[in-house]
Amino acid sequence: MYEAIQIVHSYWAYLVVLVVTLATINALIGFFTKREYAPKDFRISLFALIVSHIQLLIGIVIFFVSPLVVWFSGTHSMGEIMKNATLRLYNVEHPMVMILTIVFITMGYSKHKKKLTSTPKFKILTIFYTIGWIFMLSRIPWANWF
Repeated sequence: MYEAIQIVHSYWAYLVVLVVTLATINALIGFFTKREYAPKDFRISLFALIVSHIQLLIGIVIFFVSPLVVWFSGTHSMGEIMKNATLRLYNVEHPMVMILTIVFITMGYSKHKKKLTSTPKFKILTIFYTIGWIFMLSRIPWANWF
């Protein structure tokens, strides 16, 4: 079961990176060119929100079934986890930073809907999606991707 979920999580991550990158670039271009906020902009930001939340749900399942996550096994102390770079990445850094990524994307999406004009909508999306995008790229286990 773990292998199947791991494959889904890994391949869905490519989609998440692609869509969140697209949404971030779209927000940046919209903000700096001062163009009108259109339905396509809404759909792009919504799709980024949806795919990232699906990835979070898959990641939560992985967190509880992965052999790399040893929090619940009782075989490693917190000190051992924090001293080992691989264990620290999969037990602490990756989950926490990815949750922060989802929080920033969700906050940006929620806040931009309350704005009435295009420039503030794009500004909110630019700020929050860019922060989320940077966080996401900082803690992807790149060695496993290539």
